[in-house]
Amino acid sequence: MSRRILLVPTNHQADLTSTSLGLVRALDEIGVKVGYLKPLAQIQSGRVGRAADLMERVLTNIDVPDSISVQEVERDLARGEDDDLMEKVLAASEEVLNNHDVVIVEGVLPTDEQTYSGRVNHDLAQALDAEVLLVAGVNGTTLQTLVSKVAGAGAFYQVGESSRVTGAFLTSYSPENNSATPDEFRAALDSEGLRLVGIVEEAPHVLWPRVRDIVDDLNPTVVHAGDMDRRIKTTQILAQGVPGCITGLEEGVLAVVPGDRHDAIMAVCLSEMNGIRPAALLMTAGVRPDELVRQLCQPALDSGLPVLLTHESTYSTVNRVMHRDKGIPVDDIERTRMVTDTFGDAIDREWLHSLPSEDAPRRLSPAAFRRELTTKAQKARKRIVLPEGAEPRTVEAAISAQTKGIADCILLAKPEEVQSTAFSRGLVLPEDITIIDPTTIDQKYVDALVARRKHKGMTELKARDELDDTVMLGTMMVHLGEVDGLVSGAVHTTANTVRPALQILGTKPDAKLVSSVFFMCLPDAVVVYGDCAINPDPDAEELADIAIQSADSAAAFGIEPRVAMMSFSTGTSGAGRDVIKVAEATDIVRAKRPDILVDGPLQYDAATTESVAKSKAPDSPVAGRATVFVFPDLNTGNTTYKAVQRSASVISIGPMLQGLSAPVNDLSRGALVEDIEYTIALTAIQAAANEAEKNKQPVTEPQEQAAS
Repeated sequence: MSRRILLVPTNHQADLTSTSLGLVRALDEIGVKVGYLKPLAQIQSGRVGRAADLMERVLTNIDVPDSISVQEVERDLARGEDDDLMEKVLAASEEVLNNHDVVIVEGVLPTDEQTYSGRVNHDLAQALDAEVLLVAGVNGTTLQTLVSKVAGAGAFYQVGESSRVTGAFLTSYSPENNSATPDEFRAALDSEGLRLVGIVEEAPHVLWPRVRDIVDDLNPTVVHAGDMDRRIKTTQILAQGVPGCITGLEEGVLAVVPGDRHDAIMAVCLSEMNGIRPAALLMTAGVRPDELVRQLCQPALDSGLPVLLTHESTYSTVNRVMHRDKGIPVDDIERTRMVTDTFGDAIDREWLHSLPSEDAPRRLSPAAFRRELTTKAQKARKRIVLPEGAEPRTVEAAISAQTKGIADCILLAKPEEVQSTAFSRGLVLPEDITIIDPTTIDQKYVDALVARRKHKGMTELKARDELDDTVMLGTMMVHLGEVDGLVSGAVHTTANTVRPALQILGTKPDAKLVSSVFFMCLPDAVVVYGDCAINPDPDAEELADIAIQSADSAAAFGIEPRVAMMSFSTGTSGAGRDVIKVAEATDIVRAKRPDILVDGPLQYDAATTESVAKSKAPDSPVAGRATVFVFPDLNTGNTTYKAVQRSASVISIGPMLQGLSAPVNDLSRGALVEDIEYTIALTAIQAAANEAEKNKQPVTEPQEQAAS
């Protein structure tokens, strides 16, 4: 039976949805099979709550049943049919309750329109046999008042001599607005027999809406769209002359200006042209600025400044902005993740790990895998060089990785270009991030490159030309031990990234070739695909080597390797050169590494689906539960990984290169910021593993392996 945790508010400020998001994500990250329910729909800020939609954005593997509508809830309660309502809840929740180890149930918030929250939450706790997590918004409330309310709410869930309450979670705590410290809240709750399982400090950045959200709420005329994804950090009425306006102009400000105040409008546009980046210019009173003024301000519009117009007065406009719905729009993935991470990180880990039963199986969910990458990389804290040092996505990923302690990042680019890129994206470079100007090449790199490639006719002049390529320069830094790994490919091809590594670093002593794997984050598991990026048509020996490398990579990242050698036929059902190659490669793996579970040839459905495996490969130790998929050639592997990635909206991490003597990893040129960040983490973990075995054998001579 699943363990059910019902989140119950103790005041109007309790943030149940954000707490639910954080708790579900935190459980998923530790490998718990977690479900989520929002049994009863609710009207919040004039609209139906969006909790279920947000949850499905956070976890792609979660399927949230529809909530019972507000109208049906209120009709049943008005008729006194509480038991019937709870039967409907149980019927709708049955599948989730039966198929998860822990289920988080979001209760009902008290609102002015819906005053029955206490009654309904009590019914939910009884009907679902749920434990209760009390959620309270601090918001400047005194210690005594808050603890009294939480304890009073907890008493409502007393069952005989025991209580359903498993703990209390506090949100919106501010050290500036509260005289009590978190430890004092913890001690006061403990004196009432309540465990504090988390306290979330106010984080203004998780409340910042986008300009497009203001447009959706206020419905102004969009004079110029610009960058509608800019975040609004503050709102200012520019009512003074230009000197007074300037003090209110800062990054992220929503500047509210009467449309006939040309001086204030020009001040906003000048601030944009000088790099301050206001969020938007919102003109009021229905007045458009003079056409000559608009033309003068065109450079600000060209740089992305959104300009909006409303017919309401300035006071009315600002009042609506300040009192708009603070909920997260369902399409704001970035903000949803920030809220999820903020609340999830605040949860007491000891309490969290106590929720699933001891015999509940752990799974490596996509979130758990990404969390594992982050924590392993943080422990390793390696130096990773990024040759595309001024590329915008790379700069943002490096800032995030440096801030989180995933790696010490070295950007190869002119410092002023990196600063400009960061400034244009509203980012601040950490003080400890390293930026190296690649135009001033140290003689040691020239000498080292000549020494390494002298047998290929390398001269000092040729070496200087080669080192103009930042990937080659970064590879030499790896070779000389100045950095532990390299990540490139946001703008370079795979060949540009891999060729210098093959020429300078060479392969590991036991590797016949360099290959690659992708970590495919499927809804319920993470599996490995190899080789999907490097080797066009490996022979049987090479394919076996790819399989061994891929199995070892899977094991290194916490995935139990069960290797399926892929083919268009299963077992002996097909014939031909390609099938024979896969069969021979399978035999080679078994002979070289009897510790690896491997089978092939296998078709994809036989490798993944138990019902198919029973008929096609009933005696296989891999069929139906494969975790590592080795494709017979690059055409098959690359096509399959991209088809799965795009058609099933699967996050893929990689490619991660295998077989090199030092970690160098390639990016897709369409990589997102988070893809780059996770690749940095992968590289750091590889570097740590390499360090552990670096004294085993000398590096082999570099291979001139083709890179596709």
